Amino acid sequence: EGPPDRRRNCIRGTCLFYSLNAEGPTVYSAPRGESNRLKRKAHSPAVAPRAAAWYTARMNERIPDEFDDPRLADALTGFMDRFADCRRCPTVTQASPEHRLPGRSAVVEVLDTLANLLFPGCHSREPVPMDRFDEVVRGRIVRSAAALRDMIARTAGFMRGEGAEGIPEDVDAFARDATIDFVRALGPARGVLSEDIQAAYEGDPAARSTMEVVMSYPGVYAIAVHRIAHILRSLGVPILPRIMSEHAHSLTGIDIHPGAQIGPGFFIDHGTGVVIGETCVIGRHVKLYQGVTLGALSFAKDSSGNLVKGIKRHPDVEDNVIVYAGATILGGDTVIGHDSVIGGNVWLTHSVPPYSKVYNQQPAPLIRSSLDWEGPVI
Repeated sequence: EGPPDRRRNCIRGTCLFYSLNAEGPTVYSAPRGESNRLKRKAHSPAVAPRAAAWYTARMNERIPDEFDDPRLADALTGFMDRFADCRRCPTVTQASPEHRLPGRSAVVEVLDTLANLLFPGCHSREPVPMDRFDEVVRGRIVRSAAALRDMIARTAGFMRGEGAEGIPEDVDAFARDATIDFVRALGPARGVLSEDIQAAYEGDPAARSTMEVVMSYPGVYAIAVHRIAHILRSLGVPILPRIMSEHAHSLTGIDIHPGAQIGPGFFIDHGTGVVIGETCVIGRHVKLYQGVTLGALSFAKDSSGNLVKGIKRHPDVEDNVIVYAGATILGGDTVIGHDSVIGGNVWLTHSVPPYSKVYNQQPAPLIRSSLDWEGPVI
C-alpha cells in the first residue's frame, strides 16, 4: 500500500521497506513499532517498478518454515543431487558473469519488444503517442539493442567455451558489430513484412482489414519472429535465433527454422502444424495452408553413424506457389517450380516443373441413401 515509490510489506510482525537507488535496491527491516522511522528512510526511486520486481523475486527465494515434514529434506536432497553436471560445467559455473547464458525469459522479453517495434502499438498494451512517436520508438530500439548486445556477447562466449567454430575471440566486439548490423537490417525487414501483411489480407477472403491481420493472425506473428531470428542467424549469432523461433512455435503451432530463407509476400493461412526446415528456400508470394511440411527426406550419416550437419536437406519452393493443407514435400533435391499448385495431402519427394498442378486421385466414396439402409454388412 501507499505511494508507488515506497512499498511496505509486514511479515510476521516485521515491516520491510525497500527502494532502488543508484547503488541498487535497499531493504529496511524493523519491528512494526519502528516502522514510521524506517518509512522516512525509504527514499523515492524513479524506477519503483524495478524495485518491486526485485523485492518480489527475493521474497520468492525465501524458504518457508511452515512445511515441517522431515521427509521434505530428504526429497529435496535427492533433487539437488541431480545438478552435479551443472556444478561441474566450466562454461556456466566458472565462466565470468558477463559470458554466462541469458535466461530464456530474458530473450523472449527482448523478442517481444522487437516484434512490437515492427508494429508500434499493435502488440503492446497501449498505442504509441503520435506526438512522441519518434522519441518513443528510438528509445525502445536503443534499450533493446543494449540488451541484445549483452545477450549476443554472453551466448557467443558460451559457445566459444564449448569449442564452437566461427566464434571470434573478441566476443564483445562481435556482439557490438552484430547488434549494429541487426538494427540496420530492421528497416528492410519491416518493408518485407509489409508485403507479408498485404499478401495475408489479399489472400484471405475473411480478412476485413490489414490491422486485423497484424493484430490477430498467427501466421503473421510467426513470420515476423522469423524475420527477426533469421537476421540474427545470418549474422552468426548462436542460440538466440532458435529460442525466438521456438517461442513463436509454442504460441502459434508454426515451426519455422531460423535458417530458412523466405521471400516477401509470404502467407501462412490458419497455420497450425506448418513445418519449414532449416535449409528451405522459399520464393516470393508463396502461400501455405495448415499442416504443410517442408521437411527432410532422410538424414545422411558419416562413417561413425553420426548425422551429417550443414548440408541441404529441405526442398525449394519457387515464386507464386500455393501448397494446400496437409501436403508433405520432402528432400533437399526437391524443387517446386514457380506458379505451381500442390493439392491437399499430397506426398512429394521429387521435383515438379513450373505451372504444375499436383493432386491426389479423386477417391470414390460409397454414397447410399439412409432410406435404403438394410443394416450392416457382415
